[in-house]
Amino acid sequence: MSAATQAPSSAITNTYASGRLAAPTPWVMLAGAMAVSAVVFGLTLAAQGDGDFNIAGTVVVGLLIYMVAIYVASRLVEGGRRALDRLITTIVVSAFVVALLPLISLIFTVVSNGLDRFDLEFFTYSMRNVVGAGGGAIHAIWGTVLITLAAAVISIPVGLLTSIYLVEYGRGPLARAITFFVDVMTGIPSIVAGLFAYTLFTIFFGPGVRMGIAGSIALAVLMIPVVVRSSEEMLRLVPNELREASYALGVPKYLTILKVVLPTSIAGITTGVMLAVSRVIGETAPLLVAAGFTANLNTDLLDGRMQSLPLFVYNSYVSQGTDPTASIDRAWAGALTLILIVMLLNLVARIIAKAFSPKLGR
Repeated sequence: MSAATQAPSSAITNTYASGRLAAPTPWVMLAGAMAVSAVVFGLTLAAQGDGDFNIAGTVVVGLLIYMVAIYVASRLVEGGRRALDRLITTIVVSAFVVALLPLISLIFTVVSNGLDRFDLEFFTYSMRNVVGAGGGAIHAIWGTVLITLAAAVISIPVGLLTSIYLVEYGRGPLARAITFFVDVMTGIPSIVAGLFAYTLFTIFFGPGVRMGIAGSIALAVLMIPVVVRSSEEMLRLVPNELREASYALGVPKYLTILKVVLPTSIAGITTGVMLAVSRVIGETAPLLVAAGFTANLNTDLLDGRMQSLPLFVYNSYVSQGTDPTASIDRAWAGALTLILIVMLLNLVARIIAKAFSPKLGR
């Protein structure tokens, strides 16, 4: 036997082949860290003798204890690389949970408080001649739907055509000027959009005019830059190879945009449109200036004042009438209705995007 064969082979250390923590171990450690944190805060509360149990503090301290414990345990068993990976994963997941907690708290608060008046009367009656209990928000629901729908009809074609021009045709100073003004419009305060719509209609109809269509114009001013920006980014993501293949087959440019570019990016465009709708459907200031508010049901955008759900919630809260509890319950029910409308619109948008998106199968 040769010397190389007789010599003992040196052990090769592979950090990725080292031991692993059992699957339930992180969960057990997390539960233990939360229990330790709860005991510490419980003893602190008992020593003080008064006050409420600090749930948020318990969770934060428990997470800190868990991060230290999981890093030490993983480093001893799995090695430094996996320990660092577990620590970073814990930090990322904790940040996601912290970001999600306000949303969960908001939804829980609105649902729990809004269900008290979430009944048939709320969806079939207006607030006409109602000063105490009872009444509903049918006038505000109709106003929100009609004003937002009209704003979408105005802003979506304008925004989409502008983004198509910027991506497919725009070159030179004009395109740069449009991009600059779109960026400026993105930061316009909502009250400025309301004042613009009010001033515009005052020129034609005289001072003091309040109309639903004026509110739609104000919301459209806020929606257009969002639609332009989101649609522009989605159109730029379409591969140029698809356009070139269409041109190579002799398809004109306008038809390439209609049949190739738009169907490919329809899902992203729909998401951007829904972001714009969600951005404006809860606006209060521009509608207060341009559309006004009323206790009567009005479904004519071109005649008279029109109520909306954000204004209904605001007015119910600040003008509580003879029965403050009933007014507050109506405000919570209006907020819950507004959230449900936004969720329904997002669901419809997803269905539309899925129906019109290109089929990837053969």
